[in-house]
Amino acid sequence: MDRIDQVASALDDARAAARAIGIDLDSGEPQIDEARPKVSYAFDLDGLHSAPDVADIEAALEAVPGVRARIVFPEATAWITAPDTVHPDELSGVIARFGVRAVLTDASLRRRVMRSDPLERPTRRGRLPWKYRRHFEDEERNLERARRAGFLGDPEARLRQAVNAQPKDLLFTARDLLTPVRLLVCVVLAVPVLLMSYFPVLQFGGWQWLALVLALPVVTWGAWPFHRAMAGGVRRGLTALDAASSVAVLAATVWSVAMLLFTPAGDIGWQSRPQWFAFQHQRIDVGELFLDVACGMTVLLLAGRLLTMRTRVSLLEEMDALRPEPHHRVEVMPRQRTGGETEWLPLQEVNVGDDIIINAGEVIPVDGTVVGGACTINRGLVNTGGQERAQVRVGSYVHAGSRNLDGRIKVRVVHTGHRTRLAAVHRWVSDANIKQHRSTLLSTRTAAMLIPAALGLAALDFVLWALIAGNINAAFATALAVLASVAPVALALSPALAIRHGIEAAVRNGILIRDGATIRGTERVDTVVFNRMGTLADPDMTVETVTAARGENPELILRIAGALALESDHPVSQALVRAAREARDTGAGGEEIPHWIEVAHAEVDAEGNFRGLIELPTTTPDGTVTTTQMEALLWRPLTMSDLRGRLAAAVVSGGTPLIVRWKGRDRGVITLHDSVRDDAQEAVEQLGNLGIETVMLTRDTYPVARRYADRLGVPQVLAGIAPGKKPQTVRAVHTMGATVGMVGDSSVLPTLRVADIGILVSDGDDVGQLALSGHEGVDIIVLRRDVSAIPQLIAQSRRVCRIIDQNIIFAWAYNAVALLASVAGVLHPMAATVLMLGSSLLIEARSNSARIFRR
Repeated sequence: MDRIDQVASALDDARAAARAIGIDLDSGEPQIDEARPKVSYAFDLDGLHSAPDVADIEAALEAVPGVRARIVFPEATAWITAPDTVHPDELSGVIARFGVRAVLTDASLRRRVMRSDPLERPTRRGRLPWKYRRHFEDEERNLERARRAGFLGDPEARLRQAVNAQPKDLLFTARDLLTPVRLLVCVVLAVPVLLMSYFPVLQFGGWQWLALVLALPVVTWGAWPFHRAMAGGVRRGLTALDAASSVAVLAATVWSVAMLLFTPAGDIGWQSRPQWFAFQHQRIDVGELFLDVACGMTVLLLAGRLLTMRTRVSLLEEMDALRPEPHHRVEVMPRQRTGGETEWLPLQEVNVGDDIIINAGEVIPVDGTVVGGACTINRGLVNTGGQERAQVRVGSYVHAGSRNLDGRIKVRVVHTGHRTRLAAVHRWVSDANIKQHRSTLLSTRTAAMLIPAALGLAALDFVLWALIAGNINAAFATALAVLASVAPVALALSPALAIRHGIEAAVRNGILIRDGATIRGTERVDTVVFNRMGTLADPDMTVETVTAARGENPELILRIAGALALESDHPVSQALVRAAREARDTGAGGEEIPHWIEVAHAEVDAEGNFRGLIELPTTTPDGTVTTTQMEALLWRPLTMSDLRGRLAAAVVSGGTPLIVRWKGRDRGVITLHDSVRDDAQEAVEQLGNLGIETVMLTRDTYPVARRYADRLGVPQVLAGIAPGKKPQTVRAVHTMGATVGMVGDSSVLPTLRVADIGILVSDGDDVGQLALSGHEGVDIIVLRRDVSAIPQLIAQSRRVCRIIDQNIIFAWAYNAVALLASVAGVLHPMAATVLMLGSSLLIEARSNSARIFRR
């Protein structure tokens, strides 16, 4: 009986343990607790030889409760998300039923060790050699760092990183201390002080002591952000931009207190009349108060800084507002189900290939292709299509950050998280800001020198006025005006602000600029070299003519060209393959042409020619048909000396020529037609209006290239240039004294890197990956398909540089005039403060005008 009780007790314990992990034994179906965490695994598959087995394996895996699977057949990899209660051996066992061996990848094994129980983990690692334990610890630290730095991570951490990257020769006033509440309190306290100081009719008996009581909170708590920055600069040996204003406020307050305590200014019944010029001030034994200057300067500084902050909403902040939360749930429609059932999953569990539903008013959280429905979308912050709104339907490509304005669409996921275009552009702009902060601009260095110079000039002015005029009050008023008139903030921030607005305006219009130095370099460009293919020409090419040598079959020539170019994704190759397949499907050439031409050892040489060994049927003298392997070549002529006869005439008679050769003989010429992009001619004309010389770089022969350039109005042509020699050609243009901006697609990346400014033009919908990959050496990435982006880019760069140069000239001119007027005694300290704030706001308004991007 005791034995039976023990068995029953063990069964009860087993049932309780099963319920604890989400299995309901009473219902007969395993129930998985959806609140339990999920684990992602990657398996390498050995023995997966048949593509039709993929769907069966995925269905079997997803039959396990809570499991979602996706198998990539070409890579023989399985990506599986499962509850943490499902052991990997159970998943590999399901796959093994289909004769496929599944092995966890190294990364999955490392993550499994890192996820192990914290109490158990040291024991597991303790049994490992020391170098492996250290490796796992490094992996864990790197993983945690990647999580914190990810696109779905903490935006405040990225903000702190950007702040830490600011120039170290200046100290800026803390923005979080500049609050509307502080300004409001200071205004309430300062207004009575100003009224009593400037209107003698309001000066009742003892008014000056009331003014002191009201002024003390303003000049201490109200001006604390500026005092704090000054004290921090003194402690760290840095220059605080608001140090002169802080010294002026403190000096005016201390002077006024001294006057109240040691001169008749503290007597009941004493009155003051405002004096606007230094030579009108009374002598020190009569007393003079500057509480109005201390309070007015504080209020004006706070108002100006708050106004500046409100107008500095950056593109990154707007992107962060569109950034989806990792736990945001989206409606997913599993592709294996046909009943129209959907499920809601966190965005971080959505995989490539999933279909998600986007309803009206929702922001699209992924990059993908529309596979169902139609709607109108707002393109979002990065507009590459000109119009802010666009109609999308089945087959359209949409990007994360776009908003569905109406309708309901189903989007098949292509990229999620950090691989979306929005995330890639976010990283690009963040890097541009950090590089801009780190750059040592002339304006920041000179602004750092202006503060000590102003302090020294104020001290010298005080001494000279005291010695020459003999009026200490006048000397102090002029010194106070010197400190109040200095405007280093505008001088330091206006170039960086204009550059940031210029870069962000370009990004909003589909152009990614690396940093401020790139803007300055683009402004100096006087020669733009276009690589014809991918920029001026439409990427959709068609076969125009096929000219065969005497005795050759033109259909065979076309089929061999298509076979040699089959593995390439270049527009020329795509046109050849498409034409060869259409000819094969229509039965052109009859039975003499083989249905399929096998190519072995296919390769592309340094000059872009296609080589390979082809198999063709040949007939022996006795009539026997055998298959013979021979070398074939698909090449493009560079000069007219490469050919003779009718093939030479065919090369110059049409579009882009390609020559097919096998068994050492040129068999025929295929010419391809590519139309000019719609706005290419207008863009070339706009560049000419900007005073920029345009050059077309192409591999075509000169007669073909010249005809194409004449259609566009391009004056200079560099023809017959092989791909490997294009960088050398661009260097040669540069050595002739030109500042070269090279424009091309990803096929000419080495050429872009050697130019003064390399401009990479996107060549597909998946443009986010261009920014994602970084493309070191490329200065600008254009995410638009229109050629007009190039003159717009140069015009924007020139405009931003013009704003910066004019701001610097104006800032220096203002500071020089204001300091001279202050020293001469014709500028009242309060008037100097107003002029300082007005000049700063004017310069900032001009910098903000860089936000405008003219299309």
